[in-house]
Amino acid sequence: MDATDRVSPAGPAAPEGAPAAARTAVAHEAAASRRLPGTALALACHPGPALAVTALACALALGSGLGGPRSALVTAAVLTGQLSVGWCNDAYDARRDARAGRRGKPASDGTVGPGAVWAAAGVALALCVPLSFACGTLAGTVHLAAVGGAWLYNVRLKATALSWLPYVTGFGALPAAVALSLPGAPWPRWWTVTAGALLGLGAHLADTLPDIAADRAAGISGLPHRLGTATTRLLLPLPLLAATAVLTFGPPGPVTAGGGAALLLAGATAVVSPVLGRRWRKAALGGAVAVAVADLALLLFRGVAAA
Repeated sequence: MDATDRVSPAGPAAPEGAPAAARTAVAHEAAASRRLPGTALALACHPGPALAVTALACALALGSGLGGPRSALVTAAVLTGQLSVGWCNDAYDARRDARAGRRGKPASDGTVGPGAVWAAAGVALALCVPLSFACGTLAGTVHLAAVGGAWLYNVRLKATALSWLPYVTGFGALPAAVALSLPGAPWPRWWTVTAGALLGLGAHLADTLPDIAADRAAGISGLPHRLGTATTRLLLPLPLLAATAVLTFGPPGPVTAGGGAALLLAGATAVVSPVLGRRWRKAALGGAVAVAVADLALLLFRGVAAA
């Protein structure tokens, strides 16, 4: 069934004796047909990643001493930017996802039109611009450059060997934008930007790893797809280990107990996850999440702005 086909309000019915895969597909289509337009539009923004990045920005802002109103402004700027990126992604990929039979994406399964998703992306981006510059000229410029890079990823770089670049620049820009939002626009600490960029590379590998086969079938050939599942799984812990090392040894003064523990965790993950990943597909992803959480805790504890 193509994404442009119409379904009845009750959803399509599977014929008697249909294979299990066909019944599952029909069940997905029936569930999609029952979604309310507002719910479908909300799901099209990729709410999980959007809220995670927004929460990180809010935590960095509060932890840096921006105060409630200023932190709310930074949070709003990041949220609108993330919404615009998520909606752009779903709208741009709608036809390709429909051809590949990918489920659970509202713009491709017919529950919300791509035009409505594009409109939502445009509104979110229009709101993001003044909110970003309200945080400061430098902060706004850095944040909007990151949002622009994410849009470029959606429409072009995702299917190229440079698919990693928007993740690296975007995650590196987040602590920089927060620091530049502080009074006097102090420069961010170099190790927060470097660690953010390395976490971005790890996020790209982790985000792509479970879907490499499906993405290839849809015609996407970013860096992880060119490397292959096994190589991507092997490489995934390395940028996270490097980020942990930067956060541990970059700040002045002696290594803290938390930094040492995070470094041990990252080192163990780099060794164990690829081995376990041969039998347990989610081992590499689970290890990456654990290290990323430890790194984010270090980042929040250390602060983002130069003293």
